[in-house]
Amino acid sequence: MNDLLIKNSTIIDGTNSPGYRADIGIKGERIDCIGIIDDPSALMVIDAADRIVCPGFIDMHSHSDFTILANPYSESKIRQGVTTEIIGNCGMSAAPRYEEAFNRGQEICHDFGFTCKWKSMSDYFSLLKDTGIGINIVALAGQGNIRTSVMGYADSAPTDVQLSKMKSSLKDALKAGCSGMSSGLIYPPGCFTSMDELIELCKVVYEFDGIYTTHMRSEGSQLLEAIDETLTIGRKSGVHVHISHLKTSGEKNWSKLQDVFNKLDNYPDVTADRYPYTAGATGLDAVLPSWMYEGGTDKEMERLKDTKIRDMVISQLSDEHLRDWNTVMIASVWNKANKGWIGKRVSELIQGKIERLLDFLISEECKTEAIFFSMSEDNLQQILKKPYVMIGSDASSRATYGVLSQDMVHPRGFGTFPQILSYYVREKKILSIEEAV
Repeated sequence: MNDLLIKNSTIIDGTNSPGYRADIGIKGERIDCIGIIDDPSALMVIDAADRIVCPGFIDMHSHSDFTILANPYSESKIRQGVTTEIIGNCGMSAAPRYEEAFNRGQEICHDFGFTCKWKSMSDYFSLLKDTGIGINIVALAGQGNIRTSVMGYADSAPTDVQLSKMKSSLKDALKAGCSGMSSGLIYPPGCFTSMDELIELCKVVYEFDGIYTTHMRSEGSQLLEAIDETLTIGRKSGVHVHISHLKTSGEKNWSKLQDVFNKLDNYPDVTADRYPYTAGATGLDAVLPSWMYEGGTDKEMERLKDTKIRDMVISQLSDEHLRDWNTVMIASVWNKANKGWIGKRVSELIQGKIERLLDFLISEECKTEAIFFSMSEDNLQQILKKPYVMIGSDASSRATYGVLSQDMVHPRGFGTFPQILSYYVREKKILSIEEAV
């Protein structure tokens, strides 16, 4: 007797094989049999005629490291059919967190209404187990966490002792169960990290048969150089490399896509992920030059208030070829007094005066999130067609209630996988249903 019997379904099994008609018998929490099943005593029967049954989806690029503790149900992912998330991306993971990295973790947890009680990845995994979560988790160790734990936000090369400590911390995370390491090379301290330093860490990842995922150093003006760096890291360390949210950012860079493909198509061991939207999202202070980040947020704030430094930043950001501020929208704010700016373009905020942007960041303590409209729909479709590209939301789990409902979020938070199936499979037909699943 089956606890659940799904009748007359079309099964798409995730192997890219053609779909086929069959029944599915489930006992307890496991599939017991697939075929033509006659079981009149089944406790529950679902008639899935004209419906598709497929495995749960894997969100290849997620940032639910903290939100899953604020609300363990992961409803924004479950409702899309996601049953597994890859967390710890872009160099930012829940652990390891020591020294300055631990302090930063406390700030993040405070915003979600709980306390950061762990430091090691082992302790974090134990907390997830004790909490009970509604989704499967695969974790990466963030290179940013590891470096901050050892060096803070210093813009300098590590000493031999510091590099040894970073390798040891990475080994501990991998032994605890991490599947690899991620980097975020536009964010501090990733932006202070040399390629050689990354190669040394990736050699450790290779020893554990892990992967290296990277938010590359550039996705726009230096995109091709950033890909060269990524592939060099893979060749010199032996590790499998995975490019996070592969894109051509900024209209002047859209024409580089074929050159991107020429590099990736001819590399034997590379994968990538992408979300199905032409707008990205990250912290608004990502528009600042990277040298502003050295020393952490407190130092960044000091520089934003320093008259001479402000003039330098204003001059750099005023370059008409650098940024169209109408393509940047404020998505969430830290300072409640600024809530009226949510959903508005930065061009409305600054009205041609960059100093207003700097003042806004000061009032926000550099905690504003923004959406950047910078990508090509045609390029997106070409990227999605590549066999080495997987689907990742680049979003943390959210809810329609409680602390995880308070900010405006990018549509990818709730819509990534429906967007693939409804728009790119059913309407645009750039993927078959079998390819998409």
